[in-house]
Amino acid sequence: MEKFQLWAQPWWVNLLILIPVIAFLSSWRKPLLLSWRRLIIIAIFATGFGFAEAAVVVYLRAAVGLLPGYTGTLSELQHASETYQQSKAIAQFPQSLLTIEVCREAATLLMLVSFALLAAPRARERWLAFLWAFAIWDITYYAGLWATVRWPASLADLDVLFLIPVPWLAQVWFPFLVSVLTLGAVTLAKSNTVS
Repeated sequence: MEKFQLWAQPWWVNLLILIPVIAFLSSWRKPLLLSWRRLIIIAIFATGFGFAEAAVVVYLRAAVGLLPGYTGTLSELQHASETYQQSKAIAQFPQSLLTIEVCREAATLLMLVSFALLAAPRARERWLAFLWAFAIWDITYYAGLWATVRWPASLADLDVLFLIPVPWLAQVWFPFLVSVLTLGAVTLAKSNTVS
């Protein structure tokens, strides 16, 4: 287990902790045109998409030889991946695939934004739909990685969160906390809406 780190890198990534606060304050006491039914449908999409992203990452790691044991059974893969360190893998990633990975990240964001644009009638609801989908996608992504290859082994594992425009590095607890707080903020905002 890695030593606990409070700060993400680069420094501005730490500002993401403000997103749940901004989401909640932007929706406080204003009726949301975003039903619980719609939030559940968004959650279903985000859950499926999060697991698909996790599977793609497993395939990429295996394709470049960064995932020992990938030709064996799932339990052999889970055992072999105990030595995997995501933060160090970025240095070993081939540049050609790194470019594709950046494009994949951009495509992921486009898909989440597009889904949010279709899911809600107004800008504020679209913003909350995007945050809701992103948070569920993010949590499911890590859950999918853990379920398949047992990574992250702990919330203290260092991860490369994004590569756009530069690599964002933080321990897994940070994006998990931001996602959980975001779900809480959207839930509170929706609960405070007079139906």
